[in-house]
Amino acid sequence: MEVVGIWRIVEMDLWDIDAIDLTQPAFVPFDGDGDGGLRFVAVQGQLDWRTSAQGQGDRVEFTWEGDDEGDRVSGRGWAQVDEDGSLRGHIYFHLGDDSGFRAVRDISSDSGTASVTRSWPGSCSTLVPGR
Repeated sequence: MEVVGIWRIVEMDLWDIDAIDLTQPAFVPFDGDGDGGLRFVAVQGQLDWRTSAQGQGDRVEFTWEGDDEGDRVSGRGWAQVDEDGSLRGHIYFHLGDDSGFRAVRDISSDSGTASVTRSWPGSCSTLVPGR
């Protein structure tokens, strides 16, 4: 199973579901061109992903940059489709926290057809569902 599509974040190591969905439902969408986004707690960002050079099937590695309550943030991460069809990965903040996560494919959207919108002034476009 490939990672392209919209994934709903349902678990994170550092935060419970109420915190994860603090401002809006948490998502991590990946498009077919290596672009994507992330949204959880008060964090929104754009990510740039590539298939892992480690040859581990559907594993991708990414860098990201965005906004956390008005502060610019950035980092890196990885994600991999598990045998059960969920997406598991880890998100790292540059010089800050890091958290594992689990996401499930958003069945309300077509795989790989996320809409593109602006998430914050002056940012790059970020993929987010339902906009």
